Order: sequence, then C-alpha cells, then structure tokens
Amino acid sequence: MSVHYQAVGWNRQKRVYDTILAGSVLLYLALFVGLGTLVHPNATAETLLIRAFGTAALLLLHVVLSIGPLCRLDRRFLPLLYNRRHLGVTTFLLGLAHGGFAIFQFHSLGNVNPLVSLLTSNRRFGSLADFPFQLLGFLALLILFLMAATSHDFWLRNLTAPIWKRLHMLVYFAYALLVAHVTLGALQSETNPVFAAILGAGMVTVLSLHVAAAVRERRVDSAVPRANSEDGFVYVCDVESIPEKRATIVSLSGERVAVFRYDGKVSAISNVCQHQNGPLGEGRIIDGCVTCPWHGYQYLPDSGASPPPFTEKVPTFRTRVAGGKVFVHPRPHAPGTRLEPARIDGQTERVGV
Repeated sequence: MSVHYQAVGWNRQKRVYDTILAGSVLLYLALFVGLGTLVHPNATAETLLIRAFGTAALLLLHVVLSIGPLCRLDRRFLPLLYNRRHLGVTTFLLGLAHGGFAIFQFHSLGNVNPLVSLLTSNRRFGSLADFPFQLLGFLALLILFLMAATSHDFWLRNLTAPIWKRLHMLVYFAYALLVAHVTLGALQSETNPVFAAILGAGMVTVLSLHVAAAVRERRVDSAVPRANSEDGFVYVCDVESIPEKRATIVSLSGERVAVFRYDGKVSAISNVCQHQNGPLGEGRIIDGCVTCPWHGYQYLPDSGASPPPFTEKVPTFRTRVAGGKVFVHPRPHAPGTRLEPARIDGQTERVGV
C-alpha cells in the first residue's frame, strides 16, 4: 500500500517476478524461432516471429486465466497472483507484436492503408473456411489493450472496484475471440492434429480449473449456519477450528464473512477486500491488521478500517463466544464501524458489541 500513486512500486518481489517473466518469454521466443528455422528452413523471419509472438501470447493468456482458480484450490499458487497484472500487460505486448508483424506482412504492401485493408479486405462472414479471422484477433487485441491501459490502481480507484472488475472480466471474451481466431485461421491450414490437440487441452484445462474452483466456493456459500432464534446470532464454528491470527470464512445472509481469531479475541469483517475484491479470510493478521493475501491491503479486525492514512473500509459483524463456540450476527454494520471483539474465555460468555 502507498499513500500516493506510483507508476510501479518496484519492490524485490516485483523485480524477481518480472525478471522470471521476461526471461521466460525471451527464452520461449528464442527457442521457437531457432527450432522453427530448423524445421521450416524456407519460412521467412516475419512468419516465424508472427507465430512466436502469437503462440507466446496465447500461452501466457492461458496462464493468466488459470492463476485465479489455482489460488482458490491451493494457496501455494498465491505468489503468482500478486502481480498477475504484469502478466496481463505482457500478454498484450506479445499480442501487439504478433499483430504488428502480421499487418506488416499481409497488409502493408498494397495501396490501401494497412488498418483499412485489415478491416475491409475479407468480408466473407458467411464462409467457415474463409471467415475473416484476423478481425477476431484485432478485436481481442483491443480488449487486451483496454485492460492493460487500465491495469494501474489509479483506474481501479477512479472507475470504482465494481466497474473495474466488470471491465477486466472482458478477458474471457477476449479469450473466446482468440480461440476462434486460431481455429478459423492457423488451424485451417495445419494438417497436423497436434496443434488442435494442444489448443483443446488448454481450453479443457482452463475450464476444468474454473469448474473445480466454483464447486469448492459453492460449498462455502451453500453451508447454512444454525441460527439462534432468540437474538439472531448464528453459530459458525468452534473456536479451536480457527487458527491463531487467521480466519474461517462463512456465508451469512448471502455475504461472505471472515471470522478472525487473534490474541484471545474473535472479530468478524466482510471477506471482500476493497482493492480488488480479494478474499480477506484467506489472509492473516500481520502487525495487528488483517492483511489481504492478494496485494497486502490491511484492515483493523475490530473496525474493518485501514490504518491511517489509508481510507479503505469494510463492514463489520458482531461476534459472540460461548462454550468454545463462535457466533456471529448476520446483520452487517456500516464499513469502518468499530465493534468490541468477543473474548475467548471458556467459562464466561463474552459478546462483541
């Protein structure tokens, strides 16, 4: 977190992340061009570069789409998530290089403006074999550009998290466009079924990971805690089931709530981080603050407010501890409302008010 916007906060983690990313991309491009030269000695340099940049962009997009569900399924993948936007920007740059070389090779040698030629040279939309697949790639590139251009927190703050999130969900539409772009384009001229099998395997992998993550998340949302009809408090778990300075996540009245245990106390706040809707309940308490596992945004567990000078706030919930059991009232309090934590006693009932 920082008080003022910066172009890039170059901490050690980002440097390592980006060094590995850049090195991997350069190695892939070098190997692809080198092996392509050996296998297809008559291929032009432009053709090899078009294929190298295009396959690298599509491969990296599969990685980008897989990171989210992987983190839902296994916390060990979280380090990949912290700077996922760097992967997205890199994907766009690779796609831009692919498109640039393709336009140069196929549309720049005539009397028509290359972009005009791209948009008008093929209008056979009713033909599957001759469909203007390049337009699909161009539209996908525009979406990736929009996402890359708005990837900084400046846009997240000014567009608001819901709008920013909906904007960046267009990545799935871009993915569908690129799959169609490849299927109607490169795969039309390829006789080797291996390439189609690789694309199919990538699609199945992305879909399977999202389905598996959705099934796991549904278990949390479908669990119905037992309510106390007298005062509205809901039993959520036993105290001992919550690790120290960590949380359990429950669904109350259609909202996910993170119930934290720390320093002999229990507090409950909304599970949704105000930065990018990260799961606060999957983080832990560091230096007295609930720390989001995605990008490190912090909140005080008793008030749901970020420590000064930061202004982010999340709703809070009243808690009760009785007989080693944790109860939470499902009615949320306004973001930033301080509630006294419930004390873990074992003998006497304590309620957070």
